[in-house]
Amino acid sequence: MTHTAVVPIDVVKTRLQLEPGRYKGMIDGFRRIPAEEGAAMLLKGAGPTAVGYFLQGAFKFGFNEFFKKQFSVLLGPENSVTYRIPMWLGASACAEVIADMFLCPLEATRIRLVSQPTFAKGLADGFVKILKNEGFLALYKGLPPLLLKQVPYTMAKFSVFEMTSEAVYKVLPPKNELSNASQLTVSLGSGIVAGVAAAIISQPADTVLSKINKAKTDGGMWKAIGKIVSDLGVSGLFLGMGARAIMVGTLTAGQFFIYDYCKLLMGVTPAQLAAKARKE
Repeated sequence: MTHTAVVPIDVVKTRLQLEPGRYKGMIDGFRRIPAEEGAAMLLKGAGPTAVGYFLQGAFKFGFNEFFKKQFSVLLGPENSVTYRIPMWLGASACAEVIADMFLCPLEATRIRLVSQPTFAKGLADGFVKILKNEGFLALYKGLPPLLLKQVPYTMAKFSVFEMTSEAVYKVLPPKNELSNASQLTVSLGSGIVAGVAAAIISQPADTVLSKINKAKTDGGMWKAIGKIVSDLGVSGLFLGMGARAIMVGTLTAGQFFIYDYCKLLMGVTPAQLAAKARKE
């Protein structure tokens, strides 16, 4: 749901990456795209966006908790605190690799729908057309840049969120004394900081991903990636940065807010579990 809400920003960001020079910036893109192609164009790719990022988010958050637990058991109580940042980074990286295997085909379909509006009617039609005309591997040709984008993105997202939350709670009363609303406010603010940091770190790979999924590539995947990087240059790899920072910051804040709210409702936050353990 959170990613669907920022689909228009995602469309503008993708167009800025795929058609450099056509739009003067994010505001110009928001003005010209609906004026030239209709307001519905800003919702193009909403289907694969919703399905893809729902699956990715479910696997990413779920497996991140799983791997954090496993690494914590392996390290032991003291080392889990001492080496908590490497543990956060490792858990989130493992979780993202699994999640991206489900996201990649849907992201390929989304980018094709946005870059070629007449390509297909929607998610199912676009997915089948790519599969039928270009083969199964075409759905995964963007996997290397997707991993290069999403793994550092998720590592930054979770670790910066944890570090920001940790820093905020140091200047607040004990967490178990704070209201649920106060805890969720911390989650929301930390999510914004984490999202912007993650967007900046992963922006170059996001640009390459958009380019490589726009059309058929010849000469192999890595050769295509090398050509894209060479043609764009350093500055070109950061096309659409403003739009993406807003989109990812908003998305990440919403994700952590919903995730932590669900944990509060189910009574499975660390403070709640510790309180239950003391009672027992």
